[in-house]
Amino acid sequence: MSMRISVDFDLCESHGICMGIAPDIFEVRDDDFLYVLQEVPAESDRARVEECVKRCPKQAIAVLP
Repeated sequence: MSMRISVDFDLCESHGICMGIAPDIFEVRDDDFLYVLQEVPAESDRARVEECVKRCPKQAIAVLP
């Protein structure tokens, strides 16, 4: 089962919590914007991605089928 990461950039405030959990998938750069490095991560990353969704203070991250 594959997943796709969706970020609502209108909500995202680039806190970087997701980057702390999954730095190979999310990155906040010097311009203070969040970048999704792997929009379609491996299934083995699902637990970390779901942790990012749960811990995002603005609820800006979603996992789509």
